[in-house]
Amino acid sequence: MVNTTEANMTTQQKVLVLGASGGIGGEMVKQLLAQGWAVRALKRGLGVSRHESGGIEWVEGDALNAQAVAEAAAGCSVIVHAVNPPGYRGWGEQVLPMLDNTIAAAKAHGATIVLPGTVYNFGPDAFPVLHEDSPQHPLTRKGQIRAELEKRLREASEAGAVRVVIVRAGDFFGPGARNNWLSQGMVRPGQVPSEVKLPGAPGVGHQYAYLPDVAATMLALLAIRETLPAFASFHMAGYWDHDGKQLGQAIQRVVTARGGRSPKLKAFPWWLIRLISPFNETLREMLEMRYLWQQEVRMENRLLHEVLGVEPHTPLEIALEHTLESLGCLPAPAPASASALVISAPL
Repeated sequence: MVNTTEANMTTQQKVLVLGASGGIGGEMVKQLLAQGWAVRALKRGLGVSRHESGGIEWVEGDALNAQAVAEAAAGCSVIVHAVNPPGYRGWGEQVLPMLDNTIAAAKAHGATIVLPGTVYNFGPDAFPVLHEDSPQHPLTRKGQIRAELEKRLREASEAGAVRVVIVRAGDFFGPGARNNWLSQGMVRPGQVPSEVKLPGAPGVGHQYAYLPDVAATMLALLAIRETLPAFASFHMAGYWDHDGKQLGQAIQRVVTARGGRSPKLKAFPWWLIRLISPFNETLREMLEMRYLWQQEVRMENRLLHEVLGVEPHTPLEIALEHTLESLGCLPAPAPASASALVISAPL
């Protein structure tokens, strides 16, 4: 006879992660496993219908396939929707259909949806300080897609069909994560940086977030999800670079602390992006979001503090050291000096 209590506990601790190979999805997987969750991940091109590796149950399937998502979500109480088209490509065709599939699967299985939010949703009428209830009137195409995405989530939660937790943070960086500004535009993975390219306009502040802190925040909110509103949105403070140079200067300190030469701080070559963008979709999409580097857009975390009491926060230089180490951007540690070994020959 099956113990109903044990079965319910098992169901409550099972999660489906969409985008497990990405930055936030990958970090969520690590922390979920560490907290004892049973983790299932959907992945294309697996070669088999499913297999286990590293404590993860990998399932063959595409987030664009409604049936595959619904089947993968069976028995899961949480769906982490951390999937995006790579390199900004195909947003218009893929983002909303993938989200619709997640909503349908969550409805079918009574799962809570967890979403990493973006600042794309907001327009100039909400700047410079964003609150959870700030109006979402974006001017860009990607922003309109993200605003519609959150609108659909809110409507589903208001209909009583699903519960939703959104955590919005600054530009991500973290160990192993390569699809972000730090690893794709500011330094080059695999090389100790001789220069750090700063994308922001001189004197303009910018907000960053460390992926392990974002994942820790999501897990802390998941632990109390039954006490939250059906549609719960939170902003993280992360790191505020008040003049656009603080992150670069912290990278300088981390590199020199490891015995490297301090990299120079240089302006990011937006002129080159503009020149090449007609021939490259990813660069065109990057260029569309340049406005976020030309004016201050900052989130405050008062609501998060009220609910959790504290925001998970790793000191900046420790976060950068872990990140740069994982990207192969730090000098190798100096070998420990060996004491000379003297062997006396017998007289």
